[in-house]
Order: sequence, then C-alpha cells, then structure tokens
Amino acid sequence: MSSCRPWRRRVLQALCLTLAGAALPFTVQAQANYPDRPLRIIVPFTAGGSSDIQGRLLAEHLGKLYGQSVVVENRPGAGGHIGGKYVADSGPDGYTLLLGSIGLHATYGVYKTLNYRPADDLKLITIVAEMPHVVVANPALEATTLAELTAQAKAKPETLHFGSAGVGSSVHMVGELYKTASQAPIVHIPYRGSSAALNDLLGGQIQLLFENVPTTIGYIQSGKLKALAITGATRSAALPDVPTAAEAGLPGLTVTSWTTLAAGKDVPDALIEKISADLRRVYADPAFRAGLERLGMTPVGNTPAEARAFVERERARWNKVIEAEHISAG
Repeated sequence: MSSCRPWRRRVLQALCLTLAGAALPFTVQAQANYPDRPLRIIVPFTAGGSSDIQGRLLAEHLGKLYGQSVVVENRPGAGGHIGGKYVADSGPDGYTLLLGSIGLHATYGVYKTLNYRPADDLKLITIVAEMPHVVVANPALEATTLAELTAQAKAKPETLHFGSAGVGSSVHMVGELYKTASQAPIVHIPYRGSSAALNDLLGGQIQLLFENVPTTIGYIQSGKLKALAITGATRSAALPDVPTAAEAGLPGLTVTSWTTLAAGKDVPDALIEKISADLRRVYADPAFRAGLERLGMTPVGNTPAEARAFVERERARWNKVIEAEHISAG
C-alpha cells in the first residue's frame, strides 16, 4: 500500500499543475476581454437620491466607453448594507459594481452586528466625487439662517426634527455633527431613503434635512425649500447665494460627503486596477465632469490605493462622532 503513495502523489501534483495552468490563461483572458457583456451598478439607496443620480451619470458614460449596457439597480435598506452585502458576494468577474457612500465605508460602526465586513469584503476602485451638504428647511420654519435655526432649536428643545436616509448615512451624520457643533437639541428621524425623508420635509412632517445639493437643488431654486447653509469650505457654484456654515458662524460644520465605486472581495486586484484606469478615461471627458459639477459635486476619480487611504482617514474621523454621540442602529 505504501508503495502506491509516491505514484498517487505524482498524479495529484500533475493534476494540480494542469488545472492551475488552465485556470490562469482563463483569468487573464477574461480580464483582457472585460467587459464583454452588460454591467450593473448597484445603488444601495432608493431612486431619486444623490447616489442614484451619480450612479446613472456614471453608468451612461461608462457604457459609452465600453460599448456595453450599464444598468443601475437600486437595492435599498439597512443604510445601504443590503446592497453592499449583495455586491460583496457577487463573485470575481467584476460585472457587478457598487456606488458606495460614507455609510457603507466609514460609518458602519453604528451597527453592532453586520453579516459582512465592509472594510474587508468591498474593494475600492475610486472615489467618485465629493460634495457639500446643504441645510434645508421647510419654508414654514421661522428660521432663515443657521444662527436663527440654532436659537430656535434651543428655545424649543426637541421640537425640530431632521430626517435622514437612515442611521449612519451621510445625511444623518452631518445632522449629528451640527448637533455637536451647535449644541442644538434637534431630533433625528430615520427613513429608508432620502426620497422618503424629502417627501416628508416638503409636506411639513419634519422641518430639516442635511442633504446633498443634487437631491435638493431643484426644490431650493423653485422655492419649495429654503437653504440655510452649505457645509463645504467654499460656497457651492450651484448655490452661490447660500453662505457656508463657517460664514454663518459655525465652522465646526465644515464637512463633505463622498461616494465611491467598489467591487466585491473576490474581484482580482488586476481587474480592479483595469476598471480604475478605464474610469480615469471617463473622468477625462469634460461632459462627465461638467455633469457632476452642475449638480454641486467635485469630481475625484483617484486610484484604488488613494481611495483606500482617503476612506481610512474618513473612517477614523466619523468613528469619533459615533462614539461622542453614542450613535447606534441597534
């Protein structure tokens, strides 16, 4: 029996080498032909929000570059983590991508338990864009400035309510940062997505949102909402008459949110780098950049390594806010 073992070992080694040799060319060939069929961009939030707008703009231009259909699919829920988990488990081919956010990559510490590890199970391809938030109010609110808002909130504690796209979303976290910076006792009301929160703001069920510019700009321009401040370091070109939070006397509210394009954990690093390089060709198109800028966004389009370093810094920053405000999604 023992005399057979060397023979079996040699057969197994030969078989392993044969399989490895067959798999390697397949992987390289698959990457060389990428993409040879339609792609999907998963937006883990409801349609109509800032992430959805960016996802569709990116899909349009990436589709033109690749000569393939790029479909946007909304998979909302759990602060984006339903979509995040779906992409994390989507396999190694790179045909399912994720339009990520602060909530998915930097503030998931609000969840005591998740059924995946975003930092390990999602591979960053690039930072898509950065953008300020805008403090918007229902027109019925008495306050017309950030200072007046803070004064009104302190005079009538816990009577003003702000909505969000869910616990840990950028819309929520910027509101929490306002509470910390101003000590204004306002109350958070989480929704399943920005669209639902926006509808209640327009209807007067809540008074405030700390939303992205693209989601609210049309309502601000039409007078259906009023803008109190921009959270960026400079005024928004899309809303040049709205002061920054610093100009309004609250420099502690100087902050931006950002979005990413990411893939699942099993996508090879070489394919991640290829997609990133292809995206830089998209960013070289003035029409794509102008599309983001018209919506109040600053295009980024950096490398995977740069994106990872940026997200690590942001995660450390927001973890401090989570700890200071004892924020938990349960």
